[in-house]
Amino acid sequence: MNKNLFAVIMAGGGGTRLWPLSRRNRPKQMLSLTGDDTLFQVAVDRMTGLLPPEQIIVVTVEEQARELSRQKPEIPWENFLLEPKPRGTASVVALAAQAIQLKDPNAVMIILTADHFIKDVEKFHHLITCGKKVAEEGFLVTLGIEPLYPASGYGYIQRGKQLGVFDGIPYYQVVKFKEKPNQELAMEFIRNKDHDWNSGMFFWKAARILEEMEIHMPDLFNEIITIQKAWNTPDRDKVLSETWEMIKPETIDYGIMEKASQVACIPASDLGWNDVGSWESIFDVLPADEKGNIILADNVALEDTTGTLIVNEDTNTKLIAVIGLDGIVVVDTPDAILICKKSETQKVKKIVDFLKKDGNQQLL
Repeated sequence: MNKNLFAVIMAGGGGTRLWPLSRRNRPKQMLSLTGDDTLFQVAVDRMTGLLPPEQIIVVTVEEQARELSRQKPEIPWENFLLEPKPRGTASVVALAAQAIQLKDPNAVMIILTADHFIKDVEKFHHLITCGKKVAEEGFLVTLGIEPLYPASGYGYIQRGKQLGVFDGIPYYQVVKFKEKPNQELAMEFIRNKDHDWNSGMFFWKAARILEEMEIHMPDLFNEIITIQKAWNTPDRDKVLSETWEMIKPETIDYGIMEKASQVACIPASDLGWNDVGSWESIFDVLPADEKGNIILADNVALEDTTGTLIVNEDTNTKLIAVIGLDGIVVVDTPDAILICKKSETQKVKKIVDFLKKDGNQQLL
């Protein structure tokens, strides 16, 4: 076991691109999309053999915490850190860093999310061991994923010179973080062979990330230190709530990683990684039949249909019949039905935004 390593699982998101199955009271990390277990349970189980439950920290929101704890009761309740309200990944990292620093001043953190799919867990463990070692040298480390195709839905990391090798795994200087590109630019990244997908998984010493926050996000740093001083006192909840209101929303990528010194990238290939961020991503995770269809429903009739995903959450025996379609996603829930092209599933969030503006809270 890794004595000074803590895993931080970010599990407070809403997963709007997996609407209508993912809802506010049951976001995607609580769904069983890739097997019998929920994505959150899979994320925790992925750390088995590497970390004990006492070294797993879950950052979430109050309305999700009890259900997540019920799904993984082996994680101590005090390891669930509750955001008063979403403020972006920078505040999540800061909240976890200060709590972990109080537990172990020499701790290394690995930042994970509750909605990733990783096929090769053994290789993932090896990368974690390497990431911890590089982080102990003072680097902020990001795990890059070798691009399999010119994806425009992911951010990219441009690699520079090789900094070293640990246990057969090379790590590189990060030249630049790049936002989600258009298709033409993504093709150029692939041709250059020096860009990786930004997985959103990071390694660093708790003390080291707080140092960078003091430099690049001094307001957040001061607010987190105020929280830290009250962390082990009876005033903790009051101070957390009051201070959290002053925190400006920001991502860890923009707030720290794009500005920090000593940033390294460990590229990963053949990991079988997917962030399960849209209905289209299910095609990369689950096996399809001989016609490329994935059926997550009990009562379906298909005719001349290929490359289509059908999900039915309804508990009745309603038949879903599909004829003559290719590359379509159909998601049927008791109060909403989504039908869209597989290539357009990134736009599902626009439907959610429309429902918010239209006051349809019961559908969110």
